[in-house]
Amino acid sequence: MPEPAVPVTGDAAADAFLVENPFALLLGMLLDQQVPMEWAFKGPYTLNERLGGSLDPRTLAAMSPDDVEAVFKAKPALHRFPGSMGKRAYALAQAIVDDYGGDTTKVWREAKSGQALYERLRALPGFGEEKSKIFVALLAKRLGVKPTGWEAAAAPFSDATPRSVADIDSQETLAQVRDWKRAQKKKGKTKAD
Repeated sequence: MPEPAVPVTGDAAADAFLVENPFALLLGMLLDQQVPMEWAFKGPYTLNERLGGSLDPRTLAAMSPDDVEAVFKAKPALHRFPGSMGKRAYALAQAIVDDYGGDTTKVWREAKSGQALYERLRALPGFGEEKSKIFVALLAKRLGVKPTGWEAAAAPFSDATPRSVADIDSQETLAQVRDWKRAQKKKGKTKAD
């Protein structure tokens, strides 16, 4: 198996799943808050196992919000805040089904520019400004999805500074991102500074 393009979880199968399943990658980005990146991005793989190998936006959207929340809360919980993140995952799945016919790749495949991609991401439940910019950079840097103007749309996450999951291509760069974030926190700055 070739090396995954998003080696962030520390688990080769979970990393490969992020590349194989576009919804898993989008969901991992959604979960990437208030928990370590490894935990956030491994969540979709664990969720896939709990759903019997059927992680798809249509699968989640067909469930009730309460059932999705229960799957997130099952031990071990999929997130530090499994209730609220289960609700957000359900809302994200519903948006992909309603707005993109259940095809997650349409979010980026049909975007005419980096700015359009950013706007599509920004419109998704749970995707704020920073998360949307990081995901534009992640698509470009790790998966080669580079619509015209992606660098401006993703700035500052499009630069060469190891500041986010978009910059992780090995355990070494994961450590560099962690070190950079710690240094920024010490200075009272964020990863966008």
